[in-house]
Amino acid sequence: MDRLQAMNVFVRVVETGSFSRAAREFAITQPTVTKLVASIEERLKVRLLNRNTRGVSVTESGALYYEKCKVIVRESDEAENIVRLRQTQAQGLLRIGTSVAFGRRVITPLALEFMAKHPQVQLDLSFEDRYTDLVANGIDLAIRMGKLADSGLGARFLGVNPWLMVAAPKYLRKHGTPKQAMDLSQHPALIYSSVLGDDVWRLTSPKGETVTVPVSGRLRSNNLSAVLAAARNGFGIAAMPRYVASNSLQSGHVVEVLKGHTLPEQEIHAVFPSPKLVPGKVLAFIAFMQGRLGERWWDSLARV
Repeated sequence: MDRLQAMNVFVRVVETGSFSRAAREFAITQPTVTKLVASIEERLKVRLLNRNTRGVSVTESGALYYEKCKVIVRESDEAENIVRLRQTQAQGLLRIGTSVAFGRRVITPLALEFMAKHPQVQLDLSFEDRYTDLVANGIDLAIRMGKLADSGLGARFLGVNPWLMVAAPKYLRKHGTPKQAMDLSQHPALIYSSVLGDDVWRLTSPKGETVTVPVSGRLRSNNLSAVLAAARNGFGIAAMPRYVASNSLQSGHVVEVLKGHTLPEQEIHAVFPSPKLVPGKVLAFIAFMQGRLGERWWDSLARV
């Protein structure tokens, strides 16, 4: 039998003065209680309880053992309660990982809002564009774009990340505005090189037709801020997530190109090390993000 369980039972036998009462409390049989106490006495080679027809009395050694067991049982209960509380409530250190651009522009302002709502949570934000092993790096939750690979990770859908094409008004005045998808091949493209197939843009026309356009240009970068800066300065047409261009669109530094056409959008997921026994702090952040990444979530982004 488990030693802690036996201690727990012994404590209640002493406190109730009865094997049968202790048995009822633990929903076990009286013979089981007797065996548990006997197993302790056998291991210690000392009698802890005196049994007679009037009931149970504790020996001198039993009284000393009872006092120590009572502390151990109480500490064990407190330890379990602390763990359960952390499992069910939003508190403790939450380590979050995501990409650089999404982390800086989206996660940072939302994380600060989350911290204000949950003062018992501490955040550790890690922004990297390379794939991160959650378990090896101690990440509690990662925000990932696109289709998820099959794995043993837990995952929750958060929203979608739409893409669009933008250019500076001064560029379009000088070089003309594309009227149809294939016109893009006649313009310098500002290419975000972290996307697979970045030299080919796949568009869906207003009629629902898929159009594949090969593109090329003078600037290629794995940093979306650099691509946006080039677009704002009139160096060509850029394809990027709408959230990256949102503030520049609102200020008029860039405008949407081929507005009726759409680029593939990415799904946004929260992933975490295991789908089972998910900590309360992780579930709280997921619920918070689901409430913030609804329809046209990019329009409400804070400037960071």
